Amino acid sequence: MSKYKIQVFTGDILGAGTSNKIYIKLIGTLSSSEPQQLKTLTGFWAGSVQNFTVECKTNIGKLLLVELEAKSPSFMTFVDDDWFCSKITVTTPEGACMLFPSHSWMSCDKKLILRDSVAMLKTQDKAPELLAHRQENLKRRCQDFKWSILSPGLPHVILAESPNELPPEVRFSFTKEKEFLFTKGAAFMKLKLEFPSDDTWSSIEELNGILSYKTKTFEYVQKNWRKDEFFGYQFLNGLNPMIIKRCSKLPEKFPVTNEMVRGFLPVSSTLESEMAKGNIFICDYERLRGLEGNKVNNKKQYLAAPICLLFSTQGKLMPIAIQLSQEPGAGSPIFLPSDSENDWSLAKIFVRNAEFSEHELNFHLLRTHLLGEVFTVAMIRNLPSCHPLYKLLMPHTRYTLQINVMARNRLISVDGYFAKFTAIGNESMTVLLKRAASSLTYSSLCLPDDIKERGLEKIPNYYYRDDGLELWNIIYKFVLGFVSHYYSDQDVQEDKELQAWLTEMRENALLDNSEAGFPESFYTVKELAKFVAMVIFSVSAQHAAVNNGQFDFGGWMPNFPSSLQCPPPSRKGSTTKDSILATLPDIRTTVHTMAVVYLLSQGSSDRYPLGHYPEELFGEEMPLKLITQFKNDLQDLEKKIDARNKKLDLPYTYMNPRNVDNSVAI
Repeated sequence: MSKYKIQVFTGDILGAGTSNKIYIKLIGTLSSSEPQQLKTLTGFWAGSVQNFTVECKTNIGKLLLVELEAKSPSFMTFVDDDWFCSKITVTTPEGACMLFPSHSWMSCDKKLILRDSVAMLKTQDKAPELLAHRQENLKRRCQDFKWSILSPGLPHVILAESPNELPPEVRFSFTKEKEFLFTKGAAFMKLKLEFPSDDTWSSIEELNGILSYKTKTFEYVQKNWRKDEFFGYQFLNGLNPMIIKRCSKLPEKFPVTNEMVRGFLPVSSTLESEMAKGNIFICDYERLRGLEGNKVNNKKQYLAAPICLLFSTQGKLMPIAIQLSQEPGAGSPIFLPSDSENDWSLAKIFVRNAEFSEHELNFHLLRTHLLGEVFTVAMIRNLPSCHPLYKLLMPHTRYTLQINVMARNRLISVDGYFAKFTAIGNESMTVLLKRAASSLTYSSLCLPDDIKERGLEKIPNYYYRDDGLELWNIIYKFVLGFVSHYYSDQDVQEDKELQAWLTEMRENALLDNSEAGFPESFYTVKELAKFVAMVIFSVSAQHAAVNNGQFDFGGWMPNFPSSLQCPPPSRKGSTTKDSILATLPDIRTTVHTMAVVYLLSQGSSDRYPLGHYPEELFGEEMPLKLITQFKNDLQDLEKKIDARNKKLDLPYTYMNPRNVDNSVAI
């Protein structure tokens, strides 16, 4: 008779424990043990570690799988007391200790079959039992995780109307759900945003009276939002550092002349000469062209599709011309810093409103949340739990599906925030998202390629670029080491599960076209490493860059208005302080937007910073060494960023590794 020592680890999240009867069965190469109850007087409570002995009457051979089954106790037959098992360790009669990761919920009368922690490609699996488990693992997931169409022309999403419909293995704990439900109410209380009216603001200063909480960056924005230097700074280090490009030739639709901007360039210089030097930059909001404004509180709202020209000089990025439409002409003047203060201020406000739409919907929602969801669902459906890339990427998908389902219900639904409190509303929002999705490219998601394509290699004080490239290189180094450990180029080409993951991502992200430039298949270790680095970067560092500063930069409404109540000015000299106030969002829209950007900027109480992998998914020495080196590299970058930020009036902190989550978790 052989004896196996069993340790059972119950997760420490709320509700993880169970009073169900838990049975265990050991499956080996020769035979299997009988199911045996893991008897405990106290049940399996949250955070507990309990020891058991399982006796096998016959030799089961090499241990391959551990099967768990939950059954209701006789006194609770009608109660489904779910259990969250984090892992099982088994010490064999020969003294070998084997780790069987779980990290999933288990319902009554369900079986959970676990495999040991050694990552394995399908071509390396030889035992029929393991190959069958691998196939069954994916078959079940394809049944549990199904695709749904959010809207034709947009990336597909998980089939789930509410968070409770998500399969157990990706659900939030109750704590996380409750936290998200009540944070908006907490935001109203903390910011004292109570009983808002539909009135317009009587003055900009009146905004001060509704806020009781401000970050240091918020206070800096409030003090400097009118200044041209800060207006330009935000295109590099604000919420959306993604739209600015180097301008080597003015588009015909933006007929800025040397005469217009001579006073803002060095003496005897011209636009052509400054463009040749790489000092002229452009931000073009062409995706907003022709979009109809929403109605907020039954009042028509307005959108513009502006073009903004900027000049980089002496370490500063200064706006020198703004046109508020894509069609030049008498009714679309080009506004200049030399115009009246009111004209110039209102032109910049329309640009900032265009920033709101582009940032929130394209660079935030589409490129991090929706693509992150495609990465996640395709991975779960095509990579079994023993696959090395599943083990690597699973921590980078934590909470993504849950947060996206909640966002669809509360932010972009027909009665959500965007429908009620933004100029773009739901119909135009969908058009903008489809335009952005159709123009999405692989290179734009790979930071080194994106920086080069936008011509931003040399512009000074671009901290998003500096910190982002450092992070990209650290992530790529980690991933390349990891992938190289498990793959040769031939292994990459022969991994059908890997290739299926890529195909399903392309199809469901609607990127299955040559113009997007996404790989059609993987051929080399380096190609695979770059793609996996892109996935991790997008859901961690990139999401942090466009998400975490929303209250800092967007809480002060004039700097980030969600809606504008008057159309763009069609001539110069007509704008007054009163007409600016009449254009800005009303009080109700302002306070709801403040609450939302505050909510979206708050880290969860159970956040995992980049590089932290509390789930023990690996048992081999090499991946553990790579993770340790990854953490060390991130800590070195933290120190480097901290040292730089001490010298800055406005520190750039959003891509400091300590502020970057492993996944899209808020």
